Amino acid sequence: MPGYIEDRWYKKGPDGKRNVPTERHGQGKRYKVTGIPGVRSRSFAGLTGPQGAKAWLAKAQNESSKGEFIDPRDGNILLADYFEEYWATREGDPGTLEGQEQSIRKHIIGRLGHMSLNAIKVPQLRVWLKELSGELGPGTIGIVWGYLSTILQAAVEDERITKNPCKAKSIGPPPPPPRKARAWTKDRILAVQAEMEPRFRILVDLGVGAGLRQGEAIGLSVEDIDADAGVLHVRRQLKKVHNRLVYALPKGEKTRSVPLPRHLAERLAAHLEEFPAGKVTLPWGNPDPPANARQAEERALQTHELVVTAPLGGPVRRDSWNERYWKSALVHAGVIPAHPDAHPTAKGRQLAKFVPSREHGFHVLRHTFASVMLDAREPIVAVSQWLGHADPSITLRIYAHMMPEADGRGRAAMDAWFETEVDS
Repeated sequence: MPGYIEDRWYKKGPDGKRNVPTERHGQGKRYKVTGIPGVRSRSFAGLTGPQGAKAWLAKAQNESSKGEFIDPRDGNILLADYFEEYWATREGDPGTLEGQEQSIRKHIIGRLGHMSLNAIKVPQLRVWLKELSGELGPGTIGIVWGYLSTILQAAVEDERITKNPCKAKSIGPPPPPPRKARAWTKDRILAVQAEMEPRFRILVDLGVGAGLRQGEAIGLSVEDIDADAGVLHVRRQLKKVHNRLVYALPKGEKTRSVPLPRHLAERLAAHLEEFPAGKVTLPWGNPDPPANARQAEERALQTHELVVTAPLGGPVRRDSWNERYWKSALVHAGVIPAHPDAHPTAKGRQLAKFVPSREHGFHVLRHTFASVMLDAREPIVAVSQWLGHADPSITLRIYAHMMPEADGRGRAAMDAWFETEVDS
């Protein structure tokens, strides 16, 4: 088996014995393991023992012959430095990657970045999880845990470390809390809508009446409305990437069509009569300058006549809209209490500070849409498609509690089946 140990302090004399000091005698480590194909040489102070040259040679020869050798020195790189290497190769939706990177830098690199990859073991992860539990909820911890596990698994595949400590059976993130969506009552929806600026009330209708996500609602254009066919086409969303607005495909990277109720069609027509659609030109997907012809084509500017625009005619910015209009309406409608330090802005209507209200975000309108559809016994597969979920199981997991109880129709159908069999 290839590989040998070189004594760098002594060489053989005329008598064949290794007793003649070399020029390196007394300098550095005495023994060097070398000669194994694909394995870098390594020096040791001692020859025997678990940390000696002989033990290393045997281990390296054995693992190398099976194609399993990983040099521990490759894992000495700091997690922060390895992340830079790893992240530079990531591809995907710019907005999604931006959010992931912010979370990773804050919760992972900020706490573990100073450690080398091979120093991150189960005990270190236990301490890290305990620190996170003091500031994050179980669901968010699970997401961050997934990010770290993905990074460390990449390190395994890059042959930096032998195994991913996140896959140890004795440790893991806390179980996520049961996710049960809560719908609003009709009275609450009408109360919030009444407290909104008139030009934005149609957004409430789009959320409740068509199940649109917020970015999809503010990205809806006139060309997406097919009142004659009773269909609303969800073709894009408006989102922020690198702090700039862009058009992009809806979540899940796919378009869809949803039923357009007659009343919603009438409200859209009335809205456009009072607040005409505005042409908004934005890049597609990524606002950064393209690096090649392909990117130039993919990111080319697009112009759409948006159903909802800001008071000055530009696109609606979701984050500022949530603060200035949505949360103010929640306070005035009595959905959330006023912040102790809240005060009206210069316009005298919007409030400057708000209490946390995540459960009362725009997505609650989608929950209400799902509730109405499921209560009407629409098939879960159809509701899933209308909501733009990747799989009906997602819809079922979120909205199963909203589905009506069995009313005996299945039992009656089975009785009818048996009766038909007997009659025949």
